Amino acid sequence: MSVDKATVERIANLARIALSDEEIERLAPELDNILGWVEQLGEVDTSNVEPMTAVIPNKLRLRDDIVTEGNQRDAVLANAPQAEHGFFAVPKVIE
Repeated sequence: MSVDKATVERIANLARIALSDEEIERLAPELDNILGWVEQLGEVDTSNVEPMTAVIPNKLRLRDDIVTEGNQRDAVLANAPQAEHGFFAVPKVIE
């Protein structure tokens, strides 16, 4: 694909960017080079490459799912500034 002056003007219009004629003339070959690199990337065979989210292998560090002591509502609510009916009481924030 060849980028000409009209294409640069259309891209600038879509991006809501004001460009002078001098800037348009300068950007046309730059955008053409960029699209050339993108076309070159399309020629690379990636059929045996698995998709990845990072270039280094990341493992999620998960803690063990261990059952702990439950039914400690009163101990937890002892730290609350205000508690009502076995729940944390918070001030109304919607008027």
